[in-house]
Amino acid sequence: MALETKDREAAGRKSKILTEILPFTGFYLAEGYHQKYSLRQKPGLMREFKAMYPDDENFINSTAAARVNGYVAGYGTYAMLLTEISSFGLSPEESRKLIDQAFQSKR
Repeated sequence: MALETKDREAAGRKSKILTEILPFTGFYLAEGYHQKYSLRQKPGLMREFKAMYPDDENFINSTAAARVNGYVAGYGTYAMLLTEISSFGLSPEESRKLIDQAFQSKR
């Protein structure tokens, strides 16, 4: 599919595309400070997640942290957040802040 897309784009541009397409050989995690980047910008939420996951590896692997990171970054819907927010392990105060911050302009 990638090669077909490359050929189609080259034909449409009437020029050769020099980008090499190689087989996937493995996935590498970004450095720790890049993990859950949007969440790391929220001190209150980070305090709570660091209390739950003092080990950075556990924080990085946390599904709850990944979901909250997505909401903080503007992904997901208000209805989805309300449905699952109680599963994140956040305090009522931080849960309210998350709802307010993530969807203040969408309500």
